[in-house]
Amino acid sequence: MPTERWSTAQAESLAPDPAALKRARGVSGQFSSTGHLDDILWGLCRGYQVAADLAGPAFKCSCPSFQAPCKHAVGLVLRWAESGTGDEPAPEWVTRWQATRAARAKPRTASTPDSVAAAKRARERSERVAGGMTELRRWLDDQVEQGLAGLGRHGHQVFEPVAARLVDAQAPGAASAVRRLGGIAGIGPQWADRLLGELAMLRLLVAAHERLDSLDPATAATVRSRIGFPTSTEEVLSGPPVSDRWQVIGQHDTDDGALTTRRTWLHGASTSRFALVLSFAAPGQSLSADLVPGTEFRGDLCFYPGSAPLRALVATRLSATEPFGRPDGAEPVRAALSRWAALLAAEPFRYDGPMLLAEVTPTADGCLVDAEGAALPLAAGFREPWWLLAAAGGRPAPVAAEWSPGGLRPLAAWVDGEFVPAAPPVPDPWAPRQPELPSEMLAAALVGTARRPWPAQPVRVGSITVDLEPSPATAAGLLDAAAVAVTARRAGVLPATKAAVVAAPEEIEPPLPIAAGARLRRILRGGAPGGTHLEQELLAQWLSAAAARGGVVPPAILPELLDAARRNTTVRADVARVAGRRGGWLAGQRTDWRWLLEEATPVTVVDWATATGPERLGHLTTLRRTDPARARDLVESTWHTESSENRARFLGTFADGLTLGDEELLERALDDRRKEVRQTATDLLRRLPGAAFGERMRQRAHAAVRLAPGDPARLAVRPPEELDPALRRDGVGATPAHGTGAGAWLLEEVVAGAPLESWAELEPSGYTALARGNDWAAALLHGWAKAAIAEHDGRWAATLLGSDAGVLREAVRWDLHLVLPRDSLARLAAEALRTEDGSAHRLLALHPGPWPQPLSVTVLETIAHRARTDRHTWQLGELCRTAALAMPPEYADLTSRLAAQLEPEVDPGRVRPVADLARTLSFREEMLRELNSPPVAHSAD
Repeated sequence: MPTERWSTAQAESLAPDPAALKRARGVSGQFSSTGHLDDILWGLCRGYQVAADLAGPAFKCSCPSFQAPCKHAVGLVLRWAESGTGDEPAPEWVTRWQATRAARAKPRTASTPDSVAAAKRARERSERVAGGMTELRRWLDDQVEQGLAGLGRHGHQVFEPVAARLVDAQAPGAASAVRRLGGIAGIGPQWADRLLGELAMLRLLVAAHERLDSLDPATAATVRSRIGFPTSTEEVLSGPPVSDRWQVIGQHDTDDGALTTRRTWLHGASTSRFALVLSFAAPGQSLSADLVPGTEFRGDLCFYPGSAPLRALVATRLSATEPFGRPDGAEPVRAALSRWAALLAAEPFRYDGPMLLAEVTPTADGCLVDAEGAALPLAAGFREPWWLLAAAGGRPAPVAAEWSPGGLRPLAAWVDGEFVPAAPPVPDPWAPRQPELPSEMLAAALVGTARRPWPAQPVRVGSITVDLEPSPATAAGLLDAAAVAVTARRAGVLPATKAAVVAAPEEIEPPLPIAAGARLRRILRGGAPGGTHLEQELLAQWLSAAAARGGVVPPAILPELLDAARRNTTVRADVARVAGRRGGWLAGQRTDWRWLLEEATPVTVVDWATATGPERLGHLTTLRRTDPARARDLVESTWHTESSENRARFLGTFADGLTLGDEELLERALDDRRKEVRQTATDLLRRLPGAAFGERMRQRAHAAVRLAPGDPARLAVRPPEELDPALRRDGVGATPAHGTGAGAWLLEEVVAGAPLESWAELEPSGYTALARGNDWAAALLHGWAKAAIAEHDGRWAATLLGSDAGVLREAVRWDLHLVLPRDSLARLAAEALRTEDGSAHRLLALHPGPWPQPLSVTVLETIAHRARTDRHTWQLGELCRTAALAMPPEYADLTSRLAAQLEPEVDPGRVRPVADLARTLSFREEMLRELNSPPVAHSAD
């Protein structure tokens, strides 16, 4: 067993794709027992036997999945990486698998290689490759002679026969290059320019192969590698080792459908040498995870032979792997371009190469610029580096990248000693691309040299003129010239002069705890239990707790968090509180994040007249809690010049500290031309005791409804006759509820507007009892119900729900439940569960949580009963999902024990919802514990 656990990043890299990683995250907490035996991890997950041999790595699982490693195997390694394993003795199936693997690993007696046969095979392959390359040369010349315009019309089918012939000739590298042409011809901007450049480099490869015997060994090795001659691992490792402290500066995966390739870049701290380590995996298989970006080790690398060797193998490791805070040997842009030019001079076939740029900053138009003002463009899909802007805040940082004619593809950056991986690319079909070849050369290639001969002449590339050796005006001559031109263009790139973005303002709030930030990242990336629905609710709970605690999220998470709040508007207010000044700075640069600038955050404004709308709103939010009169004076000072949106939003802050001093402004707002302003004022006046609004509505209501004495007493009802302008001004609408007459609607509205305290002659139950026998019962009960909702009167709400709930419209009835005290709502829900009332689930969903102890116990008892007796599991699953968000998280241990008790008794399908509930409660418990940890000392970015 390794002395140190893998990092989470290493464990995550085992997953074949993001979806598989999400599934693995979902099962990582479902192991009932785990342990280790030497290098083998093992565990039991819902009855499946799971094992992982870390020395391989190799995996075993009894589940029916065809994917290797499956979600259970990746989940097991994730669990070990994050929290370790148990110490239970290994069961027999683990020791048996270990013995089987050891038997397979026994070295076989090696046979003596037949050098004569090997030489014969090598000679035969060389002959076949030579034949294939000759045919490739003829085909290339034919395409340029006939014109590239025809290739653009026929698509990829033209290239398949040629590629197949090269495969038969055992030249797989050249075959792959030909196949790639099918993705260029006729596709995208400047396709002819890109196609001619690739054809020219293929023609250069053919020419190099024809003179293979006369080339120096290093160049010959490069040509053979490009054609597809293999180099064995033994041959590479027999070469001279390069010792250094190797820093893993970046990694990215590509998937062409048949094979997944992982490119891992290393950089020598003292030699300043780059190295590329490749690993491959078939669909569903895991890639090598032994090189983790952001870490370093001392060791020896052996490089594949070539004129500019970059690809390497790790020969030996001389130290443990550990993280590093900043890469060594980063260069300014011009020095990096000089290194690139030297690389192309040694190997002109190369399309891309590594760069480690020192202290660069994004520009507003998609470039990275260094301290000298030299800038390089970012590649398509990376032109808006929000990940870097968020992490560094527009301040310089070292960046690792791959450079190609298409621009920089960022791999990672280092900010304040932290490794920050680059975000994945986004679709960017409109990225501009400049042609690499002269227009006259391209015109001749498009129509064909048979129609438009292209005589050899000096080629002008930018400000450079390249003289060519005299050659006939043939297709071959044009391809030779194009190869020179494209290589000169790529090697002679000059940086532009740009200005960096203005840096973000310094953060004034302290950061949230590191563990809490990691938890947020896990939620945003699909690592929370319970699926998408619970993820959104857990995100809302995390944000609410973080906003109440105070502090800002790690800057690198901001793009994901702002995107999540863009889709989920209910969390925006809390996001605004934890995004900090960095979040506002980012939001000002991207249209679909501008909503953040409209959210009120508690701030103090020095000059009300010059402050922005969001700043004023935040200032009012703070001031209404301490000096509501001053806040009202500020709103009045600019009332007539404010937009209608601002007037409505500013009035909304009056809910805090509402007094009769606000009445005059609210009455004025009843005459506003904007409906939102009038509605906000009406809602506030209804909540304001002693307001003239309430008196007007009281007079109308008691003119329409009076208590007539008698034995028994009765309610004499006479609805308003018409909707006059005064009623309209006080917020009564002209459109009645569905199925309600005009008179009943006006009666319902004036009763709803009258203060409930004005109905003081009887108890609420007395009024509702008299209303039941009245012709206008529905209007009266609905009016009182709406008044109870507006005034949050739990006494009236309980009375109406206790005796007249069946008369009320469904929406009004359920809104009344929200007015009930939490303990009353909990009692109703518990009683509904015990009596198996169909409304139980909805009542539970209405309770915001955390549930009180009696309700939590009742829910757990119901879960246990349903798991053992219900024929259908959907009710059990729905109950567990509701409990996962509202039950106090300290019930996690009790729920885990219940799941363990159920496992041997009932079908696994009934245990799963209970186990999921236990995991979610544990997740919430850990989440709240992390947010309640002591704050760390704040340091400015």
